[in-house]
Amino acid sequence: MFTGIVEELGEIVAAEPLADAARLTIRGKLVTSDARHGDSIAVNGVCLTVVDVVDGDCFTTDVMGETLNRSSIGKLDLGARVNLERAAAVDSRLGGHIVQGHVDGTGTIVSRDPQENWEVVRVSVPEGLARYVVEKGSITIDGISLTVSGVGVDDAGEPGHRDWLEVSLIPTTRQLTTLGAAPVGTTVNLEVDIIAKYVERLMQRG
Repeated sequence: MFTGIVEELGEIVAAEPLADAARLTIRGKLVTSDARHGDSIAVNGVCLTVVDVVDGDCFTTDVMGETLNRSSIGKLDLGARVNLERAAAVDSRLGGHIVQGHVDGTGTIVSRDPQENWEVVRVSVPEGLARYVVEKGSITIDGISLTVSGVGVDDAGEPGHRDWLEVSLIPTTRQLTTLGAAPVGTTVNLEVDIIAKYVERLMQRG
């Protein structure tokens, strides 16, 4: 489990294609400092397992085909910056919200609206996920726990992605995460609040 509070900006330094998978080497001095084989680290919101620690500041991880297809991980180039977070400790504060690291789908940054002290970012939402997104609720975008500041529908939007959400980025988020510099058109990983999905399931069975 994670909190959606990014600890470090890392870098993809190597990628080895495997059969229906890929092995990535990711540099992140902080998250690697106490990493061991089998530990979980969220990379742009995707929960990945540490295979090995390399040179003290890098770790390798295997990404299966389903994850490559369902997230933006497979589209990252060498040198790409990524948001990194170690699994939450039971004795730590929950600064964000409960994040599983299980990406539900991807969206696209469709606009950025800079303000004096923050920036409003609009992201398209796949049709199947829109019902779980509510204003003032929580959303995870590329592993970042954010509050939804607005929702809506664009009738002229891309089929299957006409719904959108907005988040407001404070200076700290802009400076310390990949979302701060991601241009319009960037594909981002989305994880909706797991509580909404549990409630829906219970209502269906009731």
